[in-house]
Amino acid sequence: MQDTRALTLSFEVSGPPPVRTEALSIFAAGHRQAARVRALLEAACGAAQRTGWTALAGPVSLEVVLRCPTGRRTADAATLLGGIGAVLQDKKRSADIGLAHLGALADVALYVDDRQIQHISYREEPADDLSYLVRVATLASTV
Repeated sequence: MQDTRALTLSFEVSGPPPVRTEALSIFAAGHRQAARVRALLEAACGAAQRTGWTALAGPVSLEVVLRCPTGRRTADAATLLGGIGAVLQDKKRSADIGLAHLGALADVALYVDDRQIQHISYREEPADDLSYLVRVATLASTV
């Protein structure tokens, strides 16, 4: 029997999450989502360094809790989840885009590919200020 304890990494990010709404990569230098991408990568990097997290290669679960004032959501859930999912994957797989402007943040990856996401949880909670919680976990199975 395999160990079924899930590896989980959780962290908070202030401000709005990055959204994925166009063909242009959100990793492109000067992209309008650049500040959001950087904030997510910095928060993920800090959490990963504190826990010794390494990028997962198997199936993962992604949970996002958006906290925002009523009526201030910046985009629909699908584009929010798409942006977060893309930012947290291994960005070096996208060799067609330069990542030098991200510096060491280009190496931040919680999983190899966002195609590994097999379970998604999203909810919104009222709050005075816009922020969000991200939780990534392995989807362990028993054998």
